[in-house]
Amino acid sequence: MHGVTLTMENRMSAEQGKDPNGRFERLGLEPGDSYFSEEGYLVFTEQYHLKRGYCCESGCRHCPYKKGTAKKAAK
Repeated sequence: MHGVTLTMENRMSAEQGKDPNGRFERLGLEPGDSYFSEEGYLVFTEQYHLKRGYCCESGCRHCPYKKGTAKKAAK
């Protein structure tokens, strides 16, 4: 499973809606695109995957494209 880990300080800022060091903006993330797991990983939501428009074949938790459940990308 792939993910982005952040320091505790940056994670707390992100959970409060702040963008630590502009990382989320650089990644093109918008509200609802991701959340943090209990382990501290940045987890992408189905909303993010649909905007991206394809499966990266990394076994993402919220992938809408796996096992024949492909949906059209939202525009």
